[in-house]
Parts: sequence; C-alpha cells; structure tokens
Amino acid sequence: MKTKFIEEDVKYIGSQLAPHWIYKNYKIQGDAIVAFCGECEVRLTEMVDIEDVINNEPIYSKYMLSFITEQFGVDLQEGVFRQRLLMCIIKELLEARGIFVVRNGDDLMIGDKKLSVSIATKSITSILIHTGLNIVSEGAPVKAAGLESELGIKDVKTFALEVMQKYSNELEDIKLACTKVRGV
Repeated sequence: MKTKFIEEDVKYIGSQLAPHWIYKNYKIQGDAIVAFCGECEVRLTEMVDIEDVINNEPIYSKYMLSFITEQFGVDLQEGVFRQRLLMCIIKELLEARGIFVVRNGDDLMIGDKKLSVSIATKSITSILIHTGLNIVSEGAPVKAAGLESELGIKDVKTFALEVMQKYSNELEDIKLACTKVRGV
C-alpha cells in the first residue's frame, strides 16, 4: 500500500471520499492511504453515515488530521474490518505515548471526549475510509479532545506517518500470513 503525507492544508468536506480521489489529485494509483491536516466541515448533504444524517449531526473540526484510504478488491465487510484495524493502530500508537484511549467500534475516546470520526463505505470500484482526529478541540459540536490541545502531540506529521506506515505494514503482513499456511 502506498502512503503519502500531503504537506498543504486540505479542508475535508466529505466529497473527497470518492473513488480515485487520491489518484486524480496526487497521482497515486492502486491501494493507498494519504494524510493531511485542515479544517473539517461535513454537511449533511455530503454525509455518508446515514445515522448521522437521521440524527442531524454534521461534522466540524477547526483543525483535524485526516486519513483517506482507497483499497481495491475488498468488500464492504472487510472494509469495515480494515477501518477498525486502522482505529486499533491509532489507539496503540497513542498508548505507546502514555495516552489512555478507549475504542468503541470506530470511535476513539479520551475520557468523555471524542477524538475521532471515521467511516468506511464502498464505491463502485473500491472501499473508501475516512478517519479524522481532532488536532484542536475548540469549536467542535461535541465534547472533543485534540491531539495537540489535550494530548500534547505537537508533531502531527510524524504521528500521521507512523500511523500510515504501521497500517500499510499490517496489511502486507496479513497478506504474507495467508501465503505461509497449508490448506486442511
């Protein structure tokens, strides 16, 4: 899986969760994960999570670290498994820094404050996952925690690179694990 940290700020509005967005914008073809920082504002009209639409819960963060991954040849159930794997990797990396995190499905919580948003969906050609981690918590519509503001992670780029590399390595290791066993 290819990885890339996008240096310029990108405002995540939900429309980026589309087939070939990574390829069209960053010329990375095939399975990939990219990360970027920027404001996040997903209006109900761009919302993929129908439950959030029903509950009238748009997403907003003044400054968020976003991950978008597109993966081919994967069904929706496996895509959700991969989304949960990504959340577990983020949790592990935060806990390695001494930060206690509770994962509930695809949500990461710091005490009673929400750190993340995440969704997995299927396009006509691929699985798409967006995961966002607040960098700052002020202005969020819910009680929120931020990587920088509450957790003291100042080098968000390094953290993002670690997450992407660990995710890519884990998926590669899973493929290799499948090749070393004999059928019974």
